Amino acid sequence: MDALLLSRIQFAANISFHILFPTITIALGWLLLWFRLRFNRTGDQAYMDAYFFWVKVFALSFAMGVVSGITMSFQFGTNWPGFMERVGNIAGPLLAYEVLTAFFLEAVFLGIMLFGSRRVSARVHTLATFLVAFGTTMSAFWILVLNSWMHTPQGFEMRDGVAHATDWFAIVFNPSMPYRLVHVLLASGLTVAFLVAGLSALRWLAGDRAKGTFLALRTGLTMGAVLIPLQILAGDLHGLNTLEHQPQKVAAMEGNWETGPRVPLLLFAIPDEEARENRFELGIPGGASLILKHDIDGVVPGLNDFVAEDGTVLHPPVKPLFFAFRIMVGVGFAMLFISWIGAWMIWRRGDINRPMAYVLVPMALSGWVATLAGWYTTEIGRQPWLVDGVLKTSDAVAALPATSVGITLVAYLLVYAGLITAYLSVIIALALKAAKTPHEAPPGINTAGINPDPAMVLGLEGNGRG
Repeated sequence: MDALLLSRIQFAANISFHILFPTITIALGWLLLWFRLRFNRTGDQAYMDAYFFWVKVFALSFAMGVVSGITMSFQFGTNWPGFMERVGNIAGPLLAYEVLTAFFLEAVFLGIMLFGSRRVSARVHTLATFLVAFGTTMSAFWILVLNSWMHTPQGFEMRDGVAHATDWFAIVFNPSMPYRLVHVLLASGLTVAFLVAGLSALRWLAGDRAKGTFLALRTGLTMGAVLIPLQILAGDLHGLNTLEHQPQKVAAMEGNWETGPRVPLLLFAIPDEEARENRFELGIPGGASLILKHDIDGVVPGLNDFVAEDGTVLHPPVKPLFFAFRIMVGVGFAMLFISWIGAWMIWRRGDINRPMAYVLVPMALSGWVATLAGWYTTEIGRQPWLVDGVLKTSDAVAALPATSVGITLVAYLLVYAGLITAYLSVIIALALKAAKTPHEAPPGINTAGINPDPAMVLGLEGNGRG
């Protein structure tokens, strides 16, 4: 393999590892705020038990995200100098905004959130939790602004081969940004929903019937049941936006070679790029036209429209997109069915059963699988461009020996394999330990400045799950 391909794999490995942790912290920060507010309102210790267990997972995920993010940013200089040389006037400020408006906010208030529950008032601790959650979301906003601009660049002009901003509003609110932002934020919510439900189910299987565990389980399943239909709708709208601005990506996702009406929705196929056809097709007639055009006779673009007269292929690799997209959709529908059944059990029967618990435990990582599959679909689908229509990937890579890139790639993979194993081992150990601990929250939580429900404070509701 040449240095270009190895550098692409190396950056993909870095971002694949990194994205796992912001995907958790973005939504988990808001869930922690919910637990804190519910405790403020009711005085129910179970909410703080849930808060203090999940704040440990948040802290660990936050640390992993920061470290892997720093490593990833260095590759802009070591492996991809052409990126900053050509579009640094736009990418640089956007990355700086992320640091100034988000990272500093998180860094200042994270310590209060983690260690201040007995040292500051309830209002200050709640405010710190809110600002950390807001900071993680703002961080996602600026990163997605840059990523979306790379897909649908606007608001700039080229001078001597270098991009210069002419309209920052157009850059920030580029055509794909709103759809991508909503899609990613909902993905984070679903990742957290199933992580919370899965680890709570693990505690349930270990014999933990504490109210805090039940509240977390109910919250996770309810979040999943509510968010997954919204994600399906957001995904449909994002797909229509992609069809408008990057039709070659959609053609690859659908495995459609010829432009025409009544294009089938392929449930399975093996795309063959050399023969320019699919093998072993299994599809629903007219399904792709109906979804993409909302008309069974709608015309869907084909991959053969994106081949130059000299035979140069102008569309992304088909097979990775085709299968990654179906993995994402398949996991999404699994989330839909499992969360709805689980939520029905919780709200109608008052608890889950053992088979559902065994299903929920492996589903704890389903959000990661769907997020990675969706990210691969998005990023591979932009090839051969790094910035669509502006900068090709091959023009941005550093002139490094393939051997050097290969050695560092192997080193990265070994380190990341060790770190992800350690991370999963720690959160599983935390869950099993918590299953044997009556209360997660330390004694003496400061309640100054809140007005909890008197019934909860007096214990009139007992230890029930209401």
